[in-house]
Amino acid sequence: MSDELISILVLVVVFVIATARSINMGALSFAAAFGVGELVADFDADHIFAGFPGDLFVVLVGVTYLFALARANGTTDWLVHASIRLVRGRVALIPWVMFAISGVLTAIGAVSPAAVAIVAPLALSFAARYRISPLLMGAMVVHGAQGGGFSPISIYGSIVNGIVEREKLPGNEVTLFLASLVVNLVIAAVVFVVCGGLKLPRSAVAAEEEAGAAEAESRLSPARIATLVALVALVVAVLAFDLDAGLTSITLAVVLSVFWPDHGKRAVNEVTWPTVLLICGVLTYVGVLDEMGTIDYAGRAVSDIGVPLLAAVLLCYIGAIVSAFASSVGIMGALIPLAVPFLAQGDIGAVGMISALAVSATVVDVSPFSTNGALVLANAPDVDRDRFFRQLMIYGGIMVVAVPPVVWLTMVVPGLG
Repeated sequence: MSDELISILVLVVVFVIATARSINMGALSFAAAFGVGELVADFDADHIFAGFPGDLFVVLVGVTYLFALARANGTTDWLVHASIRLVRGRVALIPWVMFAISGVLTAIGAVSPAAVAIVAPLALSFAARYRISPLLMGAMVVHGAQGGGFSPISIYGSIVNGIVEREKLPGNEVTLFLASLVVNLVIAAVVFVVCGGLKLPRSAVAAEEEAGAAEAESRLSPARIATLVALVALVVAVLAFDLDAGLTSITLAVVLSVFWPDHGKRAVNEVTWPTVLLICGVLTYVGVLDEMGTIDYAGRAVSDIGVPLLAAVLLCYIGAIVSAFASSVGIMGALIPLAVPFLAQGDIGAVGMISALAVSATVVDVSPFSTNGALVLANAPDVDRDRFFRQLMIYGGIMVVAVPPVVWLTMVVPGLG
């Protein structure tokens, strides 16, 4: 048996044991990374640790720390009430507002995880207070971010269009953008209906009364004013100056904690450490798989298939599966060149294939193992975290299974490009 197949089987075993024995999957994944890395791939510890997602660790800790502090001093409550007044009490509009905000942020240049890091904590605090499904709210934020993520001036769009140009493939920036926007908009509409969005209050009166009654308890104090300034500073730092969201969040949280140490102490205890362990462990093992060449091994096996349409749908599936655990842009950067040989034959439209790959590799980012899904999981207050993790994992699995054949059928089969 090849090393690549062994590494895939070990990953399956990790999932089975974690599910059957209720062991933190991240801890199991660290053990698997050590075992496979040392015994199968002959990696040393430094090589194994190279796959540790240090940037994601800092983002998860930093963002949850800052927004836990905002919850501790009542800032998120104040923002929730302000949001209710802004939409005149129509709670049913809030998920769509969050979808739109996330989409605009990514469309104008924010990296998708940065947009989710900004919007998700507030959106999920709102969901907790008004009994909106956290899965609905989290999905709306993530799909909004991905919906705007391929505009011609966005980070994702610029990267993919650059890869297309480098590989000398025909491309269409507008088609790529609209493909992602339409697919994510349709998925968001379905999730809105399935997760009870149509049952949310549409009457402005009840929600406004509730918000008005609570307003007396949500006055702006010095701590809340300072926290609001910090949140604005986070947005400006990430969007205008391209600073790291995690490092910026930790820095702002530390500054606030210096002045209000009681709030800071409570906030540190509310960082979702089990989620951090889970995500970092799984992604460390995925890093070992990448270093071993397991992902390239699967991609080459598919690209060698002699039936272009079949190879196309399989590449979409690989993009979806791997992206649920790893960098979406990194996967596209690997898979688009793999598609070049059969795209050059003219049997498959390049624009449709690239759009299908881009959508397949990003629409699954609500998975709890992706950065966006991890941010949603880590920032959901007052939830059964194990249950919410399973919901996100099932939802991510549905996206992995259902989206690739749909985009293949609508974008690749017609021969767009």
